[in-house]
Amino acid sequence: MPRTALRICPLCEATCGLTLTIEGATVTGARGDRDDVFSRGFICPKGAAFGQIDADPDRLRTPLVRRDGRLQEATWEEAYDAIAAAVPGLVAEYGAQSVGVVLGNPNVHTMAGALYPPLLLKTLGTRNLFTASTLDQMPKHVSSGFLFGDPLAIPVPDLDRTDFLLLLGANPVESNGSLCTAPDFPGRLKALRARGGTLVVVDPRRTRTAALADRHLAPRPGSDALLLAALAHTLLAEKLAAPGTLEEHVEGLGELGAALGSFTPEAVAPACDLTADEIRSLARELAAAPTAAVYGRIGSCTVEHGTLASWLVDVLNVLTGNLDRPGGALFPLSATDRAPRPAGPGKGFTVGRWHSRVSGHAEAKSELPIAALAEEVETPGEGRIRTLIAIAANPVLSAPDGDRLDRALAGLDFMVSVDPYLNETSRHAHVVLPPPPPAQSAHFDFAFNAFAVRNQARYSPPAIPLEEGRMDECEIHARLILAVSGLHGTPPGAVDERIIADTLARAAADAHSPLHGTDPSEQAGRLTGRTGPERRLDMMLRLGPYELALDDLLEAPHGIDLGPLRPRLPEVLKTRSGRIELLPDPIAAELPRLRAALADRPAGLVLVGRRHLRSNNSWLHNVPALTGGSNRCTLQVHPQDAARLGLTDGGRARVAADGGSLEVPVEVTEAVRTGVVSLPHGWGHDRAGARLGVASATPGANVNQLLDGTRIDRLSGTAVLNAFPVELTPLP
Repeated sequence: MPRTALRICPLCEATCGLTLTIEGATVTGARGDRDDVFSRGFICPKGAAFGQIDADPDRLRTPLVRRDGRLQEATWEEAYDAIAAAVPGLVAEYGAQSVGVVLGNPNVHTMAGALYPPLLLKTLGTRNLFTASTLDQMPKHVSSGFLFGDPLAIPVPDLDRTDFLLLLGANPVESNGSLCTAPDFPGRLKALRARGGTLVVVDPRRTRTAALADRHLAPRPGSDALLLAALAHTLLAEKLAAPGTLEEHVEGLGELGAALGSFTPEAVAPACDLTADEIRSLARELAAAPTAAVYGRIGSCTVEHGTLASWLVDVLNVLTGNLDRPGGALFPLSATDRAPRPAGPGKGFTVGRWHSRVSGHAEAKSELPIAALAEEVETPGEGRIRTLIAIAANPVLSAPDGDRLDRALAGLDFMVSVDPYLNETSRHAHVVLPPPPPAQSAHFDFAFNAFAVRNQARYSPPAIPLEEGRMDECEIHARLILAVSGLHGTPPGAVDERIIADTLARAAADAHSPLHGTDPSEQAGRLTGRTGPERRLDMMLRLGPYELALDDLLEAPHGIDLGPLRPRLPEVLKTRSGRIELLPDPIAAELPRLRAALADRPAGLVLVGRRHLRSNNSWLHNVPALTGGSNRCTLQVHPQDAARLGLTDGGRARVAADGGSLEVPVEVTEAVRTGVVSLPHGWGHDRAGARLGVASATPGANVNQLLDGTRIDRLSGTAVLNAFPVELTPLP
């Protein structure tokens, strides 16, 4: 008989609740959970395809170990024996900095990816950490670090209460949102307009989000920071700035006007390809709205001045008095965040505490630019990366110049990949450790609850028992930590118990912890949970701000609603001053480069990426239900540009840029403005040795191969993946 089970969808940042239909050990259907406290039944095509994703025949079912140059199936014991025999010795011979760790986007979609990599990095002692953050969101972390002293203190728009929403470089109708966890983002935008609010979208493409807007502005790509600076300048020059009660928490407000003095609407308009009147009117509307929120995402982050654009988003929220205000942009409070403590100055935030070996790129949030990974592997000398551990990462497709990285990975002494697929990156590994399908894994959204538009907590136990021969993903990580640390053979539960003991000891010594002064061992004995990860979740909930425990979540399978976002200043501020530092020195030092951009006038075409609703980077292209239709790797070109260049709809063109050239099919459409072409990211499934049957049938082209990795946002190390110049040539 079929049965049902509840599951939080792990496929994007919306974290929707699903109701799975299960027959035996197979997921045969998925629909939205109407009783979910957060998503209320919403589901997108990715969630509806959960069963196909879970049962993908190309998913690896056993570890792979390289023998005689070929990856062959092996037992778990053989896989960890191989890691233990190689990695500690290589570290002993070449040092901790000879190891690199790459964390991909799916890490934040699993419990294991949230709980174990920090200890892995501490165990290895390496500073060579590369993550997907420097391909998308690092500018927001860096700007928040400078402003608030904490790179994880990211305010999100209060979608359900705002009167005016300004979106830049974001297409949440198709992406489902990013750094703004909001199930049914489209419905929330429609509700905003239904209650009389205003939606303004700034995007060079006529996206599905732009189609919902009251007004769509299509500026020149890469000009977001200039536009935002002109909006801030107008608010200050016309005395429309009204920080209100925020003013007592802000320093640098007086200096901001002079710093932005060059960015008048008239000066900025030609570079943005908008009119000065359009810019000035938008600033006035923003100031006049009863409540408003400015929100910028990947299109405004993955450009040359991404950190400045991210900074200016919150400058506008401050100047209009909408930061930390209902209806504006507020700081979520996750159930596993630490309990609130008295406000006061903190350690602050800085970048550049260390630098990459070859090009001297500055560290940001303990990470180096993933665009620098290839050179760190292939460049001889002390500290060259010889061992690489890649967890849920496919940088051959996601990072610039995948061909170079492909060659570099082939020269590693040893590589471990934790991945369910043999993909374009994991095919280079010496050991591949495959996690089980999502239905066989527990789930709690540690990362995304910290960016949610409503405070809530939900937990999903495994919907299906672990298949024989599989290993739980948390155990995979725990055993990996033990194998690289010389403790191979130690029971994996020891990893969780060590973390629990250390965390409770710190809590007992922390005067602001709810467990201050208690006996750590006694507190450990009170933890519930069938597994080490569940015990850790229980501990984090008990240490959190809502006095919850794991049993509370188990008794509320549809989740616990913890209420709307509420003001949290000055509690969240960890700057050295204890205030919002509105014009931090690194930002002020970067403004002259933005002023120089006022004279930029790209002579030719520039390229931007795009996201499809039925896709998520490179890791859902092997699912039949999510292929075809609009989810195609085509180069979108405006009809005027197509006519000028001799391109035809359905024809082919060569696209060339810094890193090389691609041959791609052309889609002539008015969805892009003139002077702009668009190619989606995550494609290029045509490399020998990968085992992705569906994806390889329609491989597409890897847009990041057009980049050589030299274009980065200097403050954050984020690769410039949008608004770079390209040349088009029609092909016969």
